[in-house]
Amino acid sequence: MPQEQEQDTNRERLQAFSQLLEEGTLAQVERELQNLHPAEIAHLMESLPHEQRDIVWDLVHAEDEGDVLVHVNDDVRARLIRDMDNSELLAAAEGLDTDELADILSHYPDDVTEQILDAMDKQHRQRLEAVMSYPEDSAGGLMNTDTITVRADINLDVVLRYLRRIGELPEMTDQLIVTDRHGRYLGLLPISTLLVSDPETQVAEVMDRSQDGIPADMSARDVATLFEKRDLVSAPVVGEDGMLLGRITIDDVVDVIRDEAEHSLMSMAGLSEEDDMFAPVVTSSRRRTLWLGINLLTALLASWVIGLFGATIEKQVALAILMPIVASMGGIAGNQTLTLMIRGIALGQVSSGNARRLLNKEMLVGMLNGLTWALIISAIVILWFDDLLLGAIIAAAMLINLIVAALAGATIPLLLQRLGIDPALAGGVVLTTVTDVVGFLSFLGLAAMVLH
Repeated sequence: MPQEQEQDTNRERLQAFSQLLEEGTLAQVERELQNLHPAEIAHLMESLPHEQRDIVWDLVHAEDEGDVLVHVNDDVRARLIRDMDNSELLAAAEGLDTDELADILSHYPDDVTEQILDAMDKQHRQRLEAVMSYPEDSAGGLMNTDTITVRADINLDVVLRYLRRIGELPEMTDQLIVTDRHGRYLGLLPISTLLVSDPETQVAEVMDRSQDGIPADMSARDVATLFEKRDLVSAPVVGEDGMLLGRITIDDVVDVIRDEAEHSLMSMAGLSEEDDMFAPVVTSSRRRTLWLGINLLTALLASWVIGLFGATIEKQVALAILMPIVASMGGIAGNQTLTLMIRGIALGQVSSGNARRLLNKEMLVGMLNGLTWALIISAIVILWFDDLLLGAIIAAAMLINLIVAALAGATIPLLLQRLGIDPALAGGVVLTTVTDVVGFLSFLGLAAMVLH
């Protein structure tokens, strides 16, 4: 229900802003924008056509522009940055956390990026360069270098006095990070432990040594899985030498989970979650051309297979009526297995150790479903066309295609992953080709051999 309520709120907000923009009441638009969180403004920006988007962007207060740029998708961000002058870009970068700044600087002009780096002190510049040196979809790219570290050989009372002197903790600070004098990660000191323990106790006596640091090169997807399994709020990030580099917080992980969900959905249609919904027609058309071309080739292949049996179809019109059923059932069955495998891969539940057993299981499922629906469709065809032989042919073809669909649905994601191709992006196209070709080939091939 909360998600449905949020969707309703977004729709109502979009409708209200669109109406205000059409009426030209810009003062009211500006007042309404002040009541929104930067993430809500970003969602609104993505939902508006370019003309209205430009008007709203001009009304966003300068202190909010950086946070809005962080939350919009890459396409919208790049276009907004392209239309901003250097002074606006510099102002937008002020006050952003290191990880947020790293996200938007990749879209900044080189000269502005240099100005921002030059204006930083050595420590902050090194921190930012460290984050930017890692891929965006890795733990190093997600981390924030704004951390509070303490030594293991001091008393908790010293830690408390240190925190009071700082006066403010970074957001999402549920634990302090313990390091040695060289900055090597040792463990964690939960804030709750700090507050309830004897102030004269040493940090080393109460620190948590069980949680390993997250390697900086770990993928963002694996980081999200780790947070989900361990119910983490924050976690330290370490380099290969064990040196503390920064920390990842749950708000960054929520963004990863959302992006992964959008990626899976959009990839099924050959699109990117970072595409601008209101991108120019030519741009959108060009992005979809490759996907449509691939689908055309697969459709031509299926049509070619059908064409091989043109003479058989002419003699038995019922074949033309029935053959889509075999291909369609195979496609649905294959997609069920494909979805299961892609989800398992994404969650790290599928590996070389259990892939064979999973494949065997899906083959048996395909065989059982194949037998069940082969009997059902056979009975329907016999009653429909009063042809026992035709019923037997479509039953055999159904069984063959559902078994092949299960085999293809289980193996295609593994093969694509081994080739470095996203299974969510290409799996559906390959599977559809296999089930269509095998479905038509088995049904029409059996008919050509049996029917005279």
